Amino acid sequence: MLIHNPAGHYRFLQGIAPYSCGVVADAGWEIVRVTPPEWLPWRDGFTWMDSVLAAAGLPRAALCALELRSPQPFTMAGFIEFNQGYCAVLEEWRLLISGLNPIARTNVAPALHPPATPSLHAFSYVRPCPRPRRPSFVVAGAGELREGTLVTQGIVRSGETSPDALKEKAEYVLETMTQRLHGLGRDWNHVTAIDVYTIHPLDNALRTLLLDRIGSAGRHGLCWHISRPPVIDIEFEMDVRGVAEDQFPAQD
Repeated sequence: MLIHNPAGHYRFLQGIAPYSCGVVADAGWEIVRVTPPEWLPWRDGFTWMDSVLAAAGLPRAALCALELRSPQPFTMAGFIEFNQGYCAVLEEWRLLISGLNPIARTNVAPALHPPATPSLHAFSYVRPCPRPRRPSFVVAGAGELREGTLVTQGIVRSGETSPDALKEKAEYVLETMTQRLHGLGRDWNHVTAIDVYTIHPLDNALRTLLLDRIGSAGRHGLCWHISRPPVIDIEFEMDVRGVAEDQFPAQD
């Protein structure tokens, strides 16, 4: 069920404490995605986001989605510990809605040239737009960890990386993306960006599975990030979005 964030002018799908499952802008509003010139340690990233929002004349509540990059996958215990510090900052910013986290999030670990510390890769915010050009939304990243769990027993075919296991993992993730899209009142036809995060090759069977499931969204292509999901033993992750604009500010 969608929950309204009136101060942020968007609705969100309830997830778990560290993140919501996705966000969609209210009528008359649209989502903009901003990528800094370089990775910023995540706490510094909040300071930078604050300045971007202030320059746009928007409150902190306009923040609706984050993309983080980590040096390496966490243990499950390490991931939970990181999330506690992260959620504390969201509380400090007073972003929670009746105790629920409205912010969608993706957090992955690049296999090549990773950051030295968990860092901000990009963020999205909501701004007014009397006549939005297209449906505006972000679906949070999800791997083959069964919904609502943060335990290793919830990983689909944990410890397996055979072609058959990877296909089953990808099928689970694709179904999760589809369910979240439908929860936001959207479908694959509205998607304009599809990110896949895995260190495993996208072989013929996996490519066919992906392209068959995403349908017409395939016209925008797939962006394969050679990255690991945020927790050890998770092998395949995706996120999708349909934002109004991608911004790439120049370095100061």
